Amino acid sequence: MNKKLEEFESYLKGKKVAIIGLGVSNLPLLEYMNRLGSRVTIFDNREIEQIPKEFFEKIINYNMQYFFGKDCLNNLKDFDIIFRAPSCMPTKKELVQAKDQGAIVTTEIEMLIEMCPATVIGVTGSDGKTTTTTLIYEMLKAKGYNCYLGGNIGIPLFTKLNEMTEKDFVVLELSSFQLMNMTVSPNISVITNITPNHLDIHSSYQEYIDAKKNIFKNQSENDILVLNYDNELTRECAKEANSKVIFFSSSTKLDDGVILDQDIIKLCEDKIRRHVISTNDILLRGKHNYENICAAIAATKSLVDLDTQIEVAKKFSGVEHRTEFVKEIDGVKWYNDSIGTSPTRTIAGINSFQEPIVLIAGGYDKHLDYTPIAKPILDKVKTLILVGQTAEKIFLAVKEEGEKQGKQIDIYICETLEDTVKLAKKSAKPGDVVLFSPASASFDMFKNFAERGKKFKEIVNNI
Repeated sequence: MNKKLEEFESYLKGKKVAIIGLGVSNLPLLEYMNRLGSRVTIFDNREIEQIPKEFFEKIINYNMQYFFGKDCLNNLKDFDIIFRAPSCMPTKKELVQAKDQGAIVTTEIEMLIEMCPATVIGVTGSDGKTTTTTLIYEMLKAKGYNCYLGGNIGIPLFTKLNEMTEKDFVVLELSSFQLMNMTVSPNISVITNITPNHLDIHSSYQEYIDAKKNIFKNQSENDILVLNYDNELTRECAKEANSKVIFFSSSTKLDDGVILDQDIIKLCEDKIRRHVISTNDILLRGKHNYENICAAIAATKSLVDLDTQIEVAKKFSGVEHRTEFVKEIDGVKWYNDSIGTSPTRTIAGINSFQEPIVLIAGGYDKHLDYTPIAKPILDKVKTLILVGQTAEKIFLAVKEEGEKQGKQIDIYICETLEDTVKLAKKSAKPGDVVLFSPASASFDMFKNFAERGKKFKEIVNNI
């Protein structure tokens, strides 16, 4: 029996527990808390008619109290422990007040890491989290380990704790929202990069950076931290680390670490650089994906032999909505990169191709700076088709850069995603690539990037 879990479950019996947000991560907690005999109250900022029927039926069946609507947290008083959804920021005044009054404010993922008997590997970063996390998971599985995949992807794992053993591995993709205020860190932590993101929600860029750093702040000297040497913020994290640091790089020939040297991934140890795999043998496209493979190799190098790592790197075809090939129509290849929710992601997508690009971009405004995307668009995109709240911002950034360079490309602004696809079909010629990479979040028109990507693929497949 997991002693930490046993003590925690004993503590929860009869306690007043608040669960904020009926999302994927918190839903399994309802059954779990009911079984333990906790006195549970549910909070969700949606109105009652917006709560999925199966969720509401569980609340009624378990005889749990609930408060719905935008002012629901006004009732967050006198709780022993509060589980917040990642989308509910710990800086909210109601949570701060509850903590000041003695409540434990935590998340399902923090409690998982705290009580997990298995080796925990956590991946965060502004870009590349999902691909790197999935690669690590696949490498461990290919080696024969019993693994669990969770965090932003996979399934909620807290209620699986009683199944886990010391021989197992838990691989987690962790967002800044999950890492905020976290007081535990994984045994092996990876930061792919840090660039401005989610500035519509975080109070400042520094708050976002500090949240990311929590992935290693509580590591010990026996733990491992994998960092991107090419990103100044992540490189500087090494100075704050208590753990062993392993770098990966696509621009510097490191003496120790994992590097991309032209078109070869190499493992570097004691100034000896060993050829691992040529990018020609990898299905994934783009330097950013080769960097993700480097990060995964660095994270698993003490656990998985090189041959197994190479086998996985060769076979891995990518994750949905990440430079995902959709279809070829009249000699034009269409790619879905709906995960491109920030300028840096879309720049990486653009740089994945040598062919002329028709780029579809634009979406919800996260208050990001679009100046950096202008030059890559002018350099590599023949036609730019914009939609959504950020269309004007991207248009102005590209126009201004074009005036500086004395260069012009065709730019169009559309009302709907359907219109962008129709226009892209007219604009693209055989040998071109149509890339859907919005450089923006999806919330102006869609629930999330996955829904947006599925809609794009549906429209393209119906051409």
